[in-house]
Amino acid sequence: MFDSPFTLILLFVSALLAGTTDTIAGGGGIITVPVLFSFPITPLNVFGTNKFQSTFGSFSATFSFFREKKYKISVLWGVVFTAFGSFWGAFCVGIIPALILRKAVPFMLYFIAIFLYFYKNYGIEKTLPKMNDKLFYMVFGLLIGFYDGFFGPGTGTFWAIAFVHFLGMDLKEATINTKLMNFTSNIIPLLFFLFKGSVFFIPGIAMAIGQFIGGFLGAKIVLKKGAKVIKPILIFIALILATKLMIDNWG
Repeated sequence: MFDSPFTLILLFVSALLAGTTDTIAGGGGIITVPVLFSFPITPLNVFGTNKFQSTFGSFSATFSFFREKKYKISVLWGVVFTAFGSFWGAFCVGIIPALILRKAVPFMLYFIAIFLYFYKNYGIEKTLPKMNDKLFYMVFGLLIGFYDGFFGPGTGTFWAIAFVHFLGMDLKEATINTKLMNFTSNIIPLLFFLFKGSVFFIPGIAMAIGQFIGGFLGAKIVLKKGAKVIKPILIFIALILATKLMIDNWG
């Protein structure tokens, strides 16, 4: 099933595109999940393999930003609380129904896209923070970390908006910090999938290579172009993701 060179190239290219897009504005799963669902494997294998490959993209982007010394020491509070939140989110998968989240998240993403479109200067320049760093990371690390471990779509968008609105970051700085949070909340659920044996390694490794390169390329674009390129892509990804979730809910 995954031993064809054409198949492996297809998986690599899809992950390369997803890793680049995901680093800039999130939403890489819009590309990789449907590709994996095109193969005769179980949903658990799809999500396990997808989490495996996406972790390499978020690591690559995070490492690129770290190498450029873009992280403040206070971000470690976010790592701790996001890891804790994502652990409980992954733990609750299958225990707590995700129906409410499935119905609500598309409307939240539509609202964010419309808000960003009409508020032209939102996230373009830094503003005064509305919350203390530690309180912010505790609240949103637990909430968004739990969400990513439990459900996941739109996590990068929610983090970026939270950073801009509550810590006064521009979208460039928000995106940089978002990738570290994404990487943190990817690792914990991945351990659950690995423990359950839900990761297919042949396609996963092919996609991981694409994600790793894509994360690096996306990081370069973020550092060079900044908020002006991030904002329109963020709006586009939010609209596409919201529409896909709406179709999944009502299709």
